[in-house]
Amino acid sequence: MYKTLLGSQGFRKGTDLYFERHDGQAVTCEDFFAAMRDANNADFANFLSWYSQAGTPVVKVTTNYNAEGRTFSLKFSQEVPPTPGQSAKEPMFIPVAVGLLDSSGKDMPLSSVHHDGKLESFASSGQNVYTTVLRVTKKEEEFVFNDVSERPTPSILRGFSAPIRLESDLTDTDLLFLLAHDSDEFNRWEAGQVLARKLMLSLVSDFQQNKALVLNPQFLQGIKSILTDSSLDKEFIAKAITLPGIGEIMDMMTVADPDAVHAVRTFIRKQLASELKQELLITAKNNRSSGAYEFDHNNMARRALKNISLAYLGSLEDSEITELLLNEYRNATNMTDQFAALVAIDQQPAIREEILADFYNKWQDDYLVVNKWLALQAMSDMPGNVENVKKLLNHAAFDLRNPNKVYSLIGGFCGSPVNFHSKDGSGYKLLGELVVKLDKMNPQVASRMVSAFSRWKRYDETRQSLAKEQLEMILSTEGLSENVFEIASKSLAA
Repeated sequence: MYKTLLGSQGFRKGTDLYFERHDGQAVTCEDFFAAMRDANNADFANFLSWYSQAGTPVVKVTTNYNAEGRTFSLKFSQEVPPTPGQSAKEPMFIPVAVGLLDSSGKDMPLSSVHHDGKLESFASSGQNVYTTVLRVTKKEEEFVFNDVSERPTPSILRGFSAPIRLESDLTDTDLLFLLAHDSDEFNRWEAGQVLARKLMLSLVSDFQQNKALVLNPQFLQGIKSILTDSSLDKEFIAKAITLPGIGEIMDMMTVADPDAVHAVRTFIRKQLASELKQELLITAKNNRSSGAYEFDHNNMARRALKNISLAYLGSLEDSEITELLLNEYRNATNMTDQFAALVAIDQQPAIREEILADFYNKWQDDYLVVNKWLALQAMSDMPGNVENVKKLLNHAAFDLRNPNKVYSLIGGFCGSPVNFHSKDGSGYKLLGELVVKLDKMNPQVASRMVSAFSRWKRYDETRQSLAKEQLEMILSTEGLSENVFEIASKSLAA
């Protein structure tokens, strides 16, 4: 935020003064703040409240375009939710980077902004300004942009200019427009994530009401426009076409429903893979490399894009794709590519077992790789994976006395929303039994594992009673360690 407010040079001036003043001393956040302020003669008003106030500010923005006056206004209101020991909060100093897009998706040059009785003009520098940082410091305030020739689509909080939760009146149409055109990669990604979250929650509701699931064609088009845009950084494309995780969507629900969220996420992935099959195949093939492994941005980005494409394709049952995945697996020249091919193959029941066994035979002497192999199988969404995890507990690669093996297999299993939260309670029962067993060997590890039960009240009544049963069983065990007792009793009381 200092750098956003002061610019790169101003931030550098601040750090130079900071070292000049404090080299060899024990310093405070206030000292760093003072160096930034003094080196730049800056007015930072209530910026120090970032250090003293707990909680994440929620900032709401409403927009309004006045065609007659050619003005576009942004009204901000901010609130920091109460936290233990701090019920009343002061407004924060929030730098919000903003740009405006015209109807063709291009950044509009900004002329001036009116705020708090003052007019700030951007024309004096002689160069066009496309992004400006608004200083939001009050509970409610308004910024009015002048000389705006048409209704713009605002790009708000560019570059994630402040750690806030942003709520705006942007419509789905606006978000789809930003997803397709915004020059700011963070906001382009964020628009896609907001849309994906809304889409997933709406489909979860349809699924729960036994309605047919239908993918919004505009969302599909937005993903396609990013996937096929060769001007974009490949790592950005890989991130932008990745859907929000099951856990993220469940956190947004009043009652978390792992089965519905998993069904919806699987449906969207398969639909995207099937509709964009040719584009994904071309992307995977164009980003292959048979050369030696190189660890630099271009190669990492290329691998990331190829491997997310393979992960999508792996959700389809198709002989051409099965052949492609096997080929990628066998011809990989590095662990990143081989393991990514294995992850994609993990979705293919016909060849899954054979390739997992082959991978283990090849890498069984590499401790870290075997841990990844255990975790991959533990996290699988394959129906009835509880039985497979039980088999792996007796596998030569696993040792209950080894913490990292436990984190990989049992921790990995707790991260599988479908099987850990299985409606029949088999996932909870498995964890409950393992915690009791582990507690006798390593109470610290056992207490980490039992924390998987800590959010049991987030789920439906059936799952709640099954999880509660296991917590009560753990607490009734004789000779239970303090570590496990503390976590289990707190979870039960939560």
